Amino acid sequence: MSEDLRDEVEALNSIYGEGCLVPSEDQDESPASSSTTYILQLPGDEASSLRLQFPDTYPAEPPAVLGTQHSSGGRRGAGARDLGVFREALGTVFQPGSVCLFDAVEEFVRRMEEEREKEELLQQQEGDDAEDGEGANADRGERAVDGGQTDFAAMTPPPWTLSEVVVENKSTFVAHVARVTSPAEAKLFLQHLLWSDRRIRSATHNITAWRIRGPGGTSYSDCDDDGEDAAGGRLLHLLQLMEVWDAMVVVTRWYGGVKLGPRRFALINSVARDGLVRAGLGDGGGKEKEKKKGK
Repeated sequence: MSEDLRDEVEALNSIYGEGCLVPSEDQDESPASSSTTYILQLPGDEASSLRLQFPDTYPAEPPAVLGTQHSSGGRRGAGARDLGVFREALGTVFQPGSVCLFDAVEEFVRRMEEEREKEELLQQQEGDDAEDGEGANADRGERAVDGGQTDFAAMTPPPWTLSEVVVENKSTFVAHVARVTSPAEAKLFLQHLLWSDRRIRSATHNITAWRIRGPGGTSYSDCDDDGEDAAGGRLLHLLQLMEVWDAMVVVTRWYGGVKLGPRRFALINSVARDGLVRAGLGDGGGKEKEKKKGK
């Protein structure tokens, strides 16, 4: 063992703890051997240990990383990951004639911290996406139709007015609008729509809202997000802004696999507004009317 290697072994064990760098038990101690094999325990609670072979000419030549002595217990593939990262770190810091093991270990630690930060960021983004709910219903299949004892085949189809179909980043949006006189009729119309069209029954979201005047000055309103967070409330708010009564709107979205973020709410409201205007239930100027009232 060269004096440089001996000093480096002592330094690493003093910094990272005894046992960080120890001779291999199957060391070849024959006079003909031109190398020395050590076991390097990488820093970290679940880090792997590696087999390193130091040539007698070290540090003029770099040590060879033979493989893993013991793989990390953290997760599958961690040993191969640690081995690859350390080899890259060693290749980055080695300079002929200078000891490199401490620098290689520090570079390994730095790279692993970067990977950990990336994983945490990805998990956070995935968590945000899950909380956001966009695309959450993409694989749920067809909805069940709840029509009670209703014979949909004998029923007169609801007088739906369709909006323009809007496609953006593989997602498709369309609105169905109908005049209704009671919450029961609104629910029946929705179930008939699901029964009559398999594509709508299998859509990612069918977002609904209705606003109905009742007798004696009573009124009824309701909405359903159908998995598209807060979208139903936005539709109901649109009906209020446009001063629409005795009507319902169903906005269907087929999710295409590309998240649209907040943009999807603008598209949902856009097709809903278009359907309401086509049905003669508003002129699209609800916001302007409300602004004038507030002056």
